[in-house]
Amino acid sequence: MTFEQLVIFVEVAEREHLTRAAEALHLTPSAVSSAVRKLEEFYAVKLFDRVGRGIVLTAEGRVFLEEARATLKRIRSAEQVLAELGGLERGALSIYASQTIASYWLPRVLMRFHARYPGIELAVTIGNTAIVGAAVADGAAELGFIEGAFEHDLVRKRHLADDALLVVVAPSHPLADGRPVTPGELARQTSFVLREVGSGTRSEFEHAMEGFGIAASGLNIAMVLPSNEAVLTAVRAGRAATAISGSVAAPWLAAGKLAEVNICLPSRAFHLLSHRERHLSKAAAEMVALAVAEGQSAGVQDLPQDA
Repeated sequence: MTFEQLVIFVEVAEREHLTRAAEALHLTPSAVSSAVRKLEEFYAVKLFDRVGRGIVLTAEGRVFLEEARATLKRIRSAEQVLAELGGLERGALSIYASQTIASYWLPRVLMRFHARYPGIELAVTIGNTAIVGAAVADGAAELGFIEGAFEHDLVRKRHLADDALLVVVAPSHPLADGRPVTPGELARQTSFVLREVGSGTRSEFEHAMEGFGIAASGLNIAMVLPSNEAVLTAVRAGRAATAISGSVAAPWLAAGKLAEVNICLPSRAFHLLSHRERHLSKAAAEMVALAVAEGQSAGVQDLPQDA
């Protein structure tokens, strides 16, 4: 049974007249008659009785009419859904993002997307860089936003913006006096409170220190905590240091709750992840466009940019 046969049957059944149905469908009466006859012959079911010069539904035809109407209704509903999905009037988009970018950079993009496409449901999950990358690779997330290093054969990575990486301590800490500090002095003179393994912030800091010739295993890590806020609160209360995003530390520094150690670390990049072999939905493509525009706009001037 074809969609065309179904439409023709319903038109004929509702009018009980071949010619009028043909006119409504912009077909010839012979084409309409042929479609009905083929349907009857294929399924060996009599749908119409020929009474005089007219036609009337058989008992089987009346039963089938209800099913045919319901089927056409579902098909038209499906067509409407596809049209709405194509027009971004409805749908869903799954996003994973690591903590720093999810808390301090991504919300602007999400709100702009929602204002433009309010019918699209956004499902945002926060995890560290490793979790985000794995979600994109496995297909659990259509898009991922990270601030750490991640490589996978199935994941495409696109640069969005750059963020300063700072070392901060409590104002009473000996390294809070503003004098220049070398990486070697930093490693020797303080312990660290850091995020968990898999965190983009931690991996970028360890990579930076290794670039200075200081192995990650040589750092005195006093404590590992699962969130930026927990790390900063611990540092403020003790004698340890941490490496943190400049955008995360900014309000703590401005309020005098923490002090920046005078050491220059390389900035780290914010990246957008997507799957290399999976189709990117229209909603995801629009989110990508907004994220790229955000990275290029004045809205990221608070994040240090590469020249």
